Amino acid sequence: MIKLGTPVEEAHAHGQQLYLANIAWPPTRARAGGRSLDQPKADAPPHVHAVPFHPVQHAQLVLLDLPRDLRAAQAKGAFLEPPHEHMATYLDAAVLDHARRHGWSSSTTHRTRTGIRVLQALQDTPGAMLLASDALLLHQIGLNAAAVIDVATAAGLMLDDRQPTIHDWFATTTVDLPPQMRAELTEWFQIMLNGSTSPPRRRPRDHQTIRHYLRWAMPALTAWAAQGHQTLREITTADVRAVLPASGTPRSTMGAGLRSVLTLLKARKVLFTNPIARVHTGGHERRDPLPAHAEQIRQALLSPDPARAALTALATFHGLRAGELRTMHLSDLADGRLHLEQRTILLADPVRVRLAAWLDHRNHRWPGTANPHVFLNHRNAGTTTPVGGRWLTLTTGIPIHILREDRILAEARTTAGDVRRICDLFGLTVEGALRYLPEPLLDDLQDV
Repeated sequence: MIKLGTPVEEAHAHGQQLYLANIAWPPTRARAGGRSLDQPKADAPPHVHAVPFHPVQHAQLVLLDLPRDLRAAQAKGAFLEPPHEHMATYLDAAVLDHARRHGWSSSTTHRTRTGIRVLQALQDTPGAMLLASDALLLHQIGLNAAAVIDVATAAGLMLDDRQPTIHDWFATTTVDLPPQMRAELTEWFQIMLNGSTSPPRRRPRDHQTIRHYLRWAMPALTAWAAQGHQTLREITTADVRAVLPASGTPRSTMGAGLRSVLTLLKARKVLFTNPIARVHTGGHERRDPLPAHAEQIRQALLSPDPARAALTALATFHGLRAGELRTMHLSDLADGRLHLEQRTILLADPVRVRLAAWLDHRNHRWPGTANPHVFLNHRNAGTTTPVGGRWLTLTTGIPIHILREDRILAEARTTAGDVRRICDLFGLTVEGALRYLPEPLLDDLQDV
């Protein structure tokens, strides 16, 4: 250090440190609206387990269960502070930790912290488990209920008491049927939804399967109700034959729906006989795969949208399914290859170029995301879930199965119907590969 009054020659002996005026902040002085350098970062999330918290086991009953109007409360500024300070501290730390690990923006983090505090203020029992049904009310004031539910679930303080939407759908669909027939359908619905551990045992079915079967059966059920039938026990084989379409897919789909309902109810001894047991309804008509429009594919491949170009390239060059595109992870890409569950694909050069462009855009758009999937959008970037199937079609402009079928048809023509090659390249069974063979080759195989 050079003392004040030191001669210039002595000060210059070992050089001098130069500073630019008015840019260095003193260590103890804070910037306007900021923090001093010796203070910790305000947004540095404390560890979630720094303040352990366990929900209370008791529950406060309410005299009247009234609907909550959060819009009115927001207009009056009537939201109270969380009633349980310990729980509020724990959940606030959980939000910050979750936001850091999932790369949330500051606005998303702020809105989720607000939603968590509002949700705690709605509790009838301070310190108890939060309810997902209450979290859904946050949509009234423009807050993201899904993010709040994710954080509270990860923290172990969320009780998911939501009823699946299929319950309301079933009630709405069957509301016009006679009460006895509706009760019989309700038993079928409950067993399809939850399964049965008593003989005859059944596994739960997927919600979409239940929807399909009931949609297919409803025209027949509605017609029987209009004819004056009050219960399915009155239905005979003649009634079934009279209501079934003459042929084709309408006959097979209605038959499949009625067979599911009537066979299950007969097995549960709700019906005395199964009126559809000896009725042949046929199978679904298979649609022949057709080539896609080349100009649409070319426009999608050359699109400036990196997501559209990458998705189209993967489906067009390698015939990937929509499910494979949705669930593809970053770790599945290595050394120019895509490693799927059943096969490994050597990526074509045009696919690599478009995929690299998408990954660059992905890293620039969501640099801190923890989502392991290759394809993201604004909805799932802050989570670890895949994109929705509808997003694929909206992005590419062409259904993925159309692009896949076009690629398989091209391969079948090029290889003169090499079934083994088609199965290996696209993960098809032999029966599935035969759909794509040209008619002359298919006739030759059938003759053999």
